Amino acid sequence: MTPPLTTTSAPDNTTSRNVASRLTRLMENLVTRRRLHHAIAAIETGDRKLRWSAACSTAESPHSRSPFFIASITKRFIITLVLQAHERGELELSAPITGYLPAESIAGLHVLHGVDRTSAITVRHLASHTSGLPDYFEKRRSGTSLNEHLRAGRDQAWSFEHALRIVREQQRPHFVPQDLAATRQKARYSDTGFQLLIRIVEAATGKSFADLLAERITTPLGLGHTRLPGPETAAPLPLHTGERRVELPSLIESSNDLISTTDDLLTFQRALLAGEVFDNTRTVHLLTERRNRSATSRSFAMDSAPCTSPSAASCRLAAARSRSSATPASPGPGCSTARSSICI
Repeated sequence: MTPPLTTTSAPDNTTSRNVASRLTRLMENLVTRRRLHHAIAAIETGDRKLRWSAACSTAESPHSRSPFFIASITKRFIITLVLQAHERGELELSAPITGYLPAESIAGLHVLHGVDRTSAITVRHLASHTSGLPDYFEKRRSGTSLNEHLRAGRDQAWSFEHALRIVREQQRPHFVPQDLAATRQKARYSDTGFQLLIRIVEAATGKSFADLLAERITTPLGLGHTRLPGPETAAPLPLHTGERRVELPSLIESSNDLISTTDDLLTFQRALLAGEVFDNTRTVHLLTERRNRSATSRSFAMDSAPCTSPSAASCRLAAARSRSSATPASPGPGCSTARSSICI
């Protein structure tokens, strides 16, 4: 027997009753068809005059401002920090990653057909998924991949060094670092690249990822509910595998992904699209300086630009691993959305 749905609308919704009813039905149908445990959705017009947000659940009692694990939408924050550092002259997008990371930690990271091309990888390659580096979550030569562990709801912990060891010893590159002056390039989604970007921006600025987030994004924008997981962070909505609730604290901590809310994500998305997070508003155009079709049938710009896919299903960790997704997207001019659905 299908459990009944409980839907709670935000008290500050300003859409008409008819529009609110239709949006609510859409969300409830999503939860029912996808057999989700709960979902949160928020949508508003560019001028912020019209807004609708609601939470829907078959078990828990989330509200429209409940915090949740935003998974790979964290990449939007990472790429923002990278471009901010570029603006300030702290790092160069076209510089090889060997100029920022210790040689001993990345030597032999990209060896294809017996040739080590690690030194040919630039910051821009990592940001645009064109380095050819494999994703440390994916299939290995032997043993169980992190993807398989997480699909089964088994908590896993790993370090940055462990992730690079997986890439170096258990995987192989998909292609050579691409010629970024060419009209088109191959692209392949890689969490490895964004773990490297975190370390690069830390090395370039001399500050930790947590401090950079607070100093350059969350505090200036007033994102009071967006932060890395920790004892002081409000517990996010739970994850499930099938009907079973699972606790994945090590996964959440190891992934360097954030906890946030739909309100904070909408605020961040508005600021990102408007270039307000940068010293020069024209920097926002670097987010979409190239578009490539990836091997996983997703279109990428500088990874987390103005949304390169209209669906939260494009969230890497969300769709492929924990089925926990939340993405601010841009379905049309003057409109922003944020959605969370949590269920493995």
